[in-house]
This record gives sequence, C-alpha cells and structure tokens, in this order.
Amino acid sequence: MDKKLSKDILNTVSKKTGKPISETSIKKIASGVSPKTLQSDAQIRQLVKQVSAMAGVPVTEETIREITSAVRKSGLNLNNLEGLMKMMLKK
Repeated sequence: MDKKLSKDILNTVSKKTGKPISETSIKKIASGVSPKTLQSDAQIRQLVKQVSAMAGVPVTEETIREITSAVRKSGLNLNNLEGLMKMMLKK
C-alpha cells in the first residue's frame, strides 16, 4: 500500500471517528492478516472487533455480521485490499 493511500486512510478514519489513529496501530493489526484470515468468519469477526477497539468506535453484532458477509461474498483477498480501501475512502 503506498504512503499517500496510507495517510489518506489514517486521515479519513480520524475524521470519521473523531479519534486519532496511529499508523503503528494499523500496521500491527494488518501484520496479523493473511489470505486465510479472510476465509474464516470467526477471524473476520475478530478483525472487525480489533479495528473497532482501535478506533474506539463500537460496532453492533448486526454490523459485524454484515461486514463478515460482505467480505466473504466479495471474495476479498489481500491482493485487492488496496482497491477496496480506495473505494471506501470515496464514501
């Protein structure tokens, strides 16, 4: 992921949550993500909860289910994660 995109993500998350997010925090979570992570509902749920806790933004069980379902249906993998992040930044 290029540095400009990383900085855009940090700025967007900080603006939307009203809380500063460090690049180190994001890298720590990202380092534990593998293609296998995105194939397991339990691991996707855990990842969503980690990001939620890092951002200090509560996420309902319904939202976690929706995110998990969307990730599984999209066939999301680490190779197209950057494209997904760019799309999300436009919202």
